[in-house]
Amino acid sequence: MRVSTATQTHHLQKDGLCTYAKRADLNITQEYVDVAVSGRKEGRPELNVLMKAARNHEFNCVLVWRFDRFARSVTHLLRALDEFNYLGIRFISVQDQVDTNSPMGKAMFTIIGAMAELESSLISERIKAGMAAAKTRGKNLGRPKTSPHLVKKIEEFAKKIP
Repeated sequence: MRVSTATQTHHLQKDGLCTYAKRADLNITQEYVDVAVSGRKEGRPELNVLMKAARNHEFNCVLVWRFDRFARSVTHLLRALDEFNYLGIRFISVQDQVDTNSPMGKAMFTIIGAMAELESSLISERIKAGMAAAKTRGKNLGRPKTSPHLVKKIEEFAKKIP
């Protein structure tokens, strides 16, 4: 499971995954939840733990709520799918209704992954265009500068640390 911000919860995903697992007679052995981490990052803490467990053959199925909760990059999705396939690990995306045990599931995985990457790229383009438009209107972007008074206090405090 993955949520993009610290204010979001993974409860919807968890409830859906538990319901699916129960219906499909799958035993949940471990939960992996990344909080406030972009799906574009392949090096997410819990994802790293999951991949290590996969390589140690600690489970035989990965169950995700949606592909975009696992990754936003087609290359990352396909690399992970290839690795899971090599390790004999089944991959199921509940909302996308894809199970890599079937040839159709493998094909759908590729198509849906491409759409997730497209969606992410479009969001990124819109944000960049909005920032460029704001900048041309004279809006200052980014964090405000730290006041010289506060910088001086921080430097003084840092000198006192052994």
